Amino acid sequence: MRWVNIRPRRGSALLLGVAPLLLLVLVYLLASASRHAINPADKILPTPDAMIAAMRGLVLVPDPMTGRHTFWADTAASLQRLGIGLAISTLSALLVGLLLGLLPAVRATFSPLVTTIAVIPPIALLPILFIVFGLGEASKVALIVVGILPAMIRDLASYVEALPTEQMLKAQSLGANSWQLMIRVALPQMTPRLIHAVRLGLGPAWVFLISAEAIASDVGLGYRIFLVRRYLSMEIILPYVAWIALLAIAMDWALRVFSRRGFPWAHAAR
Repeated sequence: MRWVNIRPRRGSALLLGVAPLLLLVLVYLLASASRHAINPADKILPTPDAMIAAMRGLVLVPDPMTGRHTFWADTAASLQRLGIGLAISTLSALLVGLLLGLLPAVRATFSPLVTTIAVIPPIALLPILFIVFGLGEASKVALIVVGILPAMIRDLASYVEALPTEQMLKAQSLGANSWQLMIRVALPQMTPRLIHAVRLGLGPAWVFLISAEAIASDVGLGYRIFLVRRYLSMEIILPYVAWIALLAIAMDWALRVFSRRGFPWAHAAR
């Protein structure tokens, strides 16, 4: 039996996936206990009790200045920015990807521009975005869009361009025009790929969001992390980082389930 042919069952796969995470938690707990045995005031690896105590105030106690629960206000602000950025990127990638993939003249005209933007580090554009859009919400959303949109467009355009030529010829022989080719032939086949592109863009989108919030914001998960770092408040930073990871995992899982249930034919060969 070759290792490449061994496929764990669903329950076994779940256990195999959870095991490294549990091992990581165990290693952290042992390291934290070891450091606190030497120095009870250690702030680098806080104990679970310290993290729970620090987060209780942010989660359950309203801020006396704003009247809001800090943790949930940060979460709502970040998710709103991320959601708007992902929505704009998804719709734009859908439209531009279709045009670049199906229309050779559009591809020849705009593909070099998309490639040029894609290779520019988005963080390098952050000062420009702040100058153009100001320090408000628009600049943070714009960084997410600039950061993930070019890669999504290139992926979708390449996928549409690689669709079987026979499909296009048969559709045209039946009288389909360019618009109908987009809507009836290319769009249904590229939709699962679009969902996949959004999943791949989730990680970079979070990076750009946290970066923008860290530089210019007064609320948000990234803002809170960089605000408390000056006090070495790892008991707040680590739970916030874990919460970001959980949110990203939940979003990725929801997209994967939606893709499998909405387009089972795209996953049939897997």
